[in-house]
Amino acid sequence: MNSRKRNWIAIAGIGLGLMMPLKVAFAAADSDALRNLTAEWWQWAYSIPTNENPTLDATGEDCSLGQRGSTWFLAGTSGGGPAVRNCSVPEGKEIFFPVANITYLNTPNVCGQGPQDIPVGEMRAAIAGLIDGVTKRAAQIDGRPLRLRRVQSRVFDITLPEDNLFDAPCAELGGQPGGIFSPAVDDGYYVRLHPLSVGEHTLHVHAENPEIGFLLDVTYHLTVVPVSLRARRGD
Repeated sequence: MNSRKRNWIAIAGIGLGLMMPLKVAFAAADSDALRNLTAEWWQWAYSIPTNENPTLDATGEDCSLGQRGSTWFLAGTSGGGPAVRNCSVPEGKEIFFPVANITYLNTPNVCGQGPQDIPVGEMRAAIAGLIDGVTKRAAQIDGRPLRLRRVQSRVFDITLPEDNLFDAPCAELGGQPGGIFSPAVDDGYYVRLHPLSVGEHTLHVHAENPEIGFLLDVTYHLTVVPVSLRARRGD
């Protein structure tokens, strides 16, 4: 690893799903879709200002921000740590979330990086070791284990607001301005679930990387709510 500043941030994300029977939507044919979803998860997480970002949310009140389309993203805690959240999710939405993940964002002349772009291969190699070190990782729904899958994202770009998640980590290096930055890559453990049954469910997610002192322990109380016929028809 060279001396260039690593402009990355680790955000462990979590989510919950219950079906009858319980099914995880992983298949070999889903690889490209998963690589896209990991990129879209980061684009969602980074697009929301710090003062209402779901990764910094203590109660779950911000879990609906930025949600759109057929997939509902759930977040964990920025940099790790404990949290207990309550979140309502509309029925009919698949849920996608990371248990432990990290991204590397190319930002020439920002946050300690020099003027040169960092090659994608170098970025991938730098973050892979941190995910390799996640020795304890688990997600359970109502006491039942969920299957995790390690995914490396496609190359993507990020749009940051002025008040963004990099501001605090980069404070001593001049901060992180808003704007569009590229390329970015991700590595992590993820779960993708089919739409959930209406009702109340409890998720517990735990992840550890002892070498860097990372520990995540988060509980989500999810309420999957029915969508009215009027809303479905767009009346």
